[in-house]
Amino acid sequence: MKATSFLIVIAITLSLPPAKAQVKYMTRKSALPSLTISDGISLHLVSPEPITYVDISTHGIAGDIPVPNVLRLKALTDTASADPVPDESVVTVIGQTFVAQYNVRYSDTPFGVNPVTMVDILPAHTRPLDIADQRVSEPAMRGFALRILSERAGKPILRAQDYGMRAYLNGVYTFGDHVFLDITYENGTNLQYDIDGQRFKIEDKRIVKATNAQSVEIEPVWQLYRVDGFRKRYRNIYAFKKVTFPGNKVLRIELSERQVSGRVITLELKYRDILEADSF
Repeated sequence: MKATSFLIVIAITLSLPPAKAQVKYMTRKSALPSLTISDGISLHLVSPEPITYVDISTHGIAGDIPVPNVLRLKALTDTASADPVPDESVVTVIGQTFVAQYNVRYSDTPFGVNPVTMVDILPAHTRPLDIADQRVSEPAMRGFALRILSERAGKPILRAQDYGMRAYLNGVYTFGDHVFLDITYENGTNLQYDIDGQRFKIEDKRIVKATNAQSVEIEPVWQLYRVDGFRKRYRNIYAFKKVTFPGNKVLRIELSERQVSGRVITLELKYRDILEADSF
């Protein structure tokens, strides 16, 4: 009986992961990469993608995000703060697909000795975020869109023409859980087309009565270019998150011009065209 119990204990012990494996996802402060922030000098952390969250473990360091992918840090030494800059603080930066942490050491030497002013957040300093509904990062979407542009354009899926304008839906693509639309506009007139808005609306195929019409406007989560107008030709890539709609509706793609001219050109995309999208 004792021998049997002893064998059971051994079996349970062998089935348990080793102690190191239990803490392999734990990050200790001593293992973080170190940066130095100098008195009177701002330290800029450049992220490969837009920053969504920042945590600074002390009130003695101020931080802001002047542009989406840059974190600016500055030591607050010129105020009589009750929370002075500590010798070492932890700064956490979270992007769309990663988290990074740094030990930020403070140097009280004015302007330091050849101080660091800018640091790139490297892949080696990051940990991927394991989120079930994680969105595709903007750098990944940009790379995918540029790849679409580099491909030789085939026969358009849809085309429309009005007011001297032509519109082409070059292709529909899927990447991750996103749908990409490749659209080209051509201006056959000598008047520049000043864009008032680009709208995407899910509407009924046939509108019998205006009172019964249903329209749901959706917005792209990302687009490759942002322009106010064009003279002859304009091509852009738009990304949407899981665009689905019933078969009795269409996705109406509408480009409108600013007044006074107010030219509008529309493409109507069927759900079948999305189901038949190409995948890279």
